[in-house]
Amino acid sequence: MEAETFLTIACASQGIYKEKGSKFIAYAYPVKDEDEVKEKVNGLRKKYFDARHHCYAYRLGADGGLYRANDDGEPAHSAGRPILGQLTALGVTNVLVVVVRYFGGILLGTSGLAAAYKQAAANALANAEILTNTVTENCQLTFEYQKMNKVLKIVKDMKLDYTMFKGDTNFTIDIKARKSLINQMQNRLLSV
Repeated sequence: MEAETFLTIACASQGIYKEKGSKFIAYAYPVKDEDEVKEKVNGLRKKYFDARHHCYAYRLGADGGLYRANDDGEPAHSAGRPILGQLTALGVTNVLVVVVRYFGGILLGTSGLAAAYKQAAANALANAEILTNTVTENCQLTFEYQKMNKVLKIVKDMKLDYTMFKGDTNFTIDIKARKSLINQMQNRLLSV
């Protein structure tokens, strides 16, 4: 069964981690799609143009099924994957975490980098407010005037939010609700 809720973050947050002179500035953002991801990453690249790396990871979709991790020139799997691991561990989706690194002159090694990126991402996410969002669907009903009272009774009994439009001979209602409620409503309407 599909989940009807998912965890995400309310608004942007930040975290900082320092290790052997290197500074890791992490940003967590709520995002809706890959275009927004690109916009946020490019914005941080411009803001921190003098930083050596802008590593990131994101998860999108109610199930977190669309994801990506980017090492931005760091050794393979030393940055993006630890950041993605924090998103997965927290169970959040529709979230982007970007970690900007300023090199401090001392090499950290692959395991040291992974630990630093992981901690920077964890710090940014720890400062974020976690929200539970509901997965909704849109539904449109069109019916004749004679059925209006029965249809509206079902919609109101189920406490569904709706917008109604009057046509020439029919009425149309737009509803946005949880998928399970949409299914229940459709089943009840079969008897109308």
